[in-house]
Amino acid sequence: MNATFAATAGAVTFVWLGMVLAISFLEAPLKFRAPGVTIPVGLGIGRLVFRALNAVETALAAVVIVTVAAGGAPTAVIALTAAVAALLAVQLAAVRPVLNRRSGRVLAGEDLPRSRGHLWYVALEILKTATLITLGIALSAT
Repeated sequence: MNATFAATAGAVTFVWLGMVLAISFLEAPLKFRAPGVTIPVGLGIGRLVFRALNAVETALAAVVIVTVAAGGAPTAVIALTAAVAALLAVQLAAVRPVLNRRSGRVLAGEDLPRSRGHLWYVALEILKTATLITLGIALSAT
């Protein structure tokens, strides 16, 4: 793979990984522990933060896809790139809409039980994190 394209894709991959780790695994659970943050306030903040994160993730994914495609990447890197893009697509197209509808109901005042949708989102985040780590390492080795 072209060294410049590999370095660019690797750097973007690790920036993407850092954002996912910081937001999904640090900010998201901690905000509900802050004094005075109610479930509706936390959900409102979460909707804004994750909308922004997902927009940035989409842009970063596009950069990785373009650099991998243009750089003559080996099959393993192409497969990992496709996998991480697919995981993000499932989150955005299948899980986020369900979570948004549910959080909208909670923000409207409904008292609902805990959501299983969050468990699906977390499971996909764990898979996406592992795939980003593997992709970043694979890009560093090319």
